[in-house]
Amino acid sequence: MQSSVDQILFELKTRGPARTRDLAARAGITRQAARAHLERLASEALVAHVTSAEGVGRPRQIWSLTTKGHARFPDTHAQMTVELIGAVREEFGEAGLARLVGRREQAMAGQYDAALRGADALEERVARLAALRSAEGYMAEFSRGADGTYVIAENHCPICAAAAVCQGFCRSELALFARLLAPARVERLEHALAGSRRCAYLVTPSEAE
Repeated sequence: MQSSVDQILFELKTRGPARTRDLAARAGITRQAARAHLERLASEALVAHVTSAEGVGRPRQIWSLTTKGHARFPDTHAQMTVELIGAVREEFGEAGLARLVGRREQAMAGQYDAALRGADALEERVARLAALRSAEGYMAEFSRGADGTYVIAENHCPICAAAAVCQGFCRSELALFARLLAPARVERLEHALAGSRRCAYLVTPSEAE
């Protein structure tokens, strides 16, 4: 069972900045207990806050994860992966690295195609894709907008270090999503490597759907 501290960190990771009272409610603890946890996390440089004045009353503290806090969520085999990418780039050049990324995309496409087989409705395909990504450590979720579009949000990237040194991985994944959800249109809304809190994709149904 997750501790209250871990739950607070998870909420900040998956939902972004939040007030003390909201974090307390989500973790199922009192506001005083949440404040004590947050102050301890702040002393460890895992979280930080800004003060926001909202109408009448005392200013509110809005908490968020620091870079160190984000690092609590693992980037799978980060150092080894970065070193391997560097070795491939040195030995085979950018063209060789691009072939490696393409081979990974093809392998993922085969796995995802099998998992989405039989899902005819776009929402079911979006839901299955988000579930697959969550199982791989991306903390993915999806939502449906009033206009019929969908947003797939990934609150964590387990290959962030690799993507930072080879953005072909990010381009490849966007292309893969577009292929899997066609004829719907897929666009990137947010990009962690561009400074956003997470990666998010907008899925717009085609007129035929």
